[in-house]
Amino acid sequence: MATRSRCPRPLSLPCCCLLLLALGSPGFFQSHAVEVDVKDLSNNTCIYAKWMMSFLIKYETNSSEYKNATLKPSTNVTHDGSICGNNTHAPLLAIQFGAGHSWSINFTKTNETYQGNIISFTYNTNDAAFKDAKTKGPITIVVNDTMHPVQLNTVYKCHHLDSIEVANVSLFFWNVILQAFVQNGTVSKHDSTCEADKSTVAPTTIANLTTTVANLTTAPITTASSPLPTTTSKPVEKPLIGNYSLKDGDKTCLLATMGLQLNVSQEPVLININPKTTNVTGSCGNTSAILRLSDSNRTFIDFTFAVKNTSANTQRFYLKEVNITVIRSINGSEPFNAGNNNLSIWDTFLGSSYMCQKEQTVLVTEDLQIHTFDLRIQPFKVQDNKYAKAEDCSPDVDNFIVPITVGAALGGLVALVLVAYFVSHKKHSNAGYQQF
Repeated sequence: MATRSRCPRPLSLPCCCLLLLALGSPGFFQSHAVEVDVKDLSNNTCIYAKWMMSFLIKYETNSSEYKNATLKPSTNVTHDGSICGNNTHAPLLAIQFGAGHSWSINFTKTNETYQGNIISFTYNTNDAAFKDAKTKGPITIVVNDTMHPVQLNTVYKCHHLDSIEVANVSLFFWNVILQAFVQNGTVSKHDSTCEADKSTVAPTTIANLTTTVANLTTAPITTASSPLPTTTSKPVEKPLIGNYSLKDGDKTCLLATMGLQLNVSQEPVLININPKTTNVTGSCGNTSAILRLSDSNRTFIDFTFAVKNTSANTQRFYLKEVNITVIRSINGSEPFNAGNNNLSIWDTFLGSSYMCQKEQTVLVTEDLQIHTFDLRIQPFKVQDNKYAKAEDCSPDVDNFIVPITVGAALGGLVALVLVAYFVSHKKHSNAGYQQF
């Protein structure tokens, strides 16, 4: 369904806009494809754009915890403020959606090229999506667009899912078709493909996300007479161990050491997170802390830690929540997100660190798990940039208990054999004396 209306004229620039909405595919990042045709009063197109977008926003609650909210344009999108621009004002593409949310981008050009310039995004935490938000009202972020220059009279196309992170907001864009500074009111038949799409010969799947990925195969059930199944699966290497930290001012407030591997059973694939290409962000607090790891802007993992009171004088910290966003494909597929906000693991005394050298599995959903290796974490009360005394995880403790128990049992058995031997030897000696 198309609607046509005149744009408001705060800049005294006559124009009108055409906006179309098409339902996108289902999923966490389900979004509507927004199609905007900005026209002047002569009904000539000056900006044409069609794209998909979603927003992932982390916010603080009244209980000083952090949660994620997801926003995406829907059928109630408006387009007030979109303008064609003139010699003094840049062309502007603007949309409004939901309960007071808006997004806009302006464009600049040279004699040969055009490109996006400034992106502005305003989200309103009065929206029901921000449950129990500590700060209420509209919040605006401004960031430079990452789009490379495009030749004039050329349509920019990029199926690749791109992301921009600023403050506590992640902006996702994909399936972009765009032309600014349209000449003679006609969208060009020439197009320019983004480098990310060019670099992929075949459709890219989740298997291309990180340095170490192996396809998993499930062998069919066989009978005793059936030949053994063969497989071409490559063994998955253990992920590299990464050292991560956060600072509050000039002081380290969170330390983490671990190897991370994602198990996406729906694909199915295993994904090793590469610490060499991973960016670290997050926040520290007295009762809540967040560690966000972003591997090459394709995999986002948020660990949320909390503090609990186990008695009047005893406090412990634990992993409370995990949220994961994985960009799966560049050819139209949307990213997927999974989370679990009901965890209670990696539990130890506040002021200590938690350590587990054995492989552990964190169940995020039935289709997504995290495997950790050589884990050590301290999200609170870090002193002198060093880990505090560690409390080992129970599997490690069990591994120490088992050999001790076996050793004690063997020692007892040896003692019983020796006692039996001496008793038997004494009886034989007494019998010998009686014969004489």
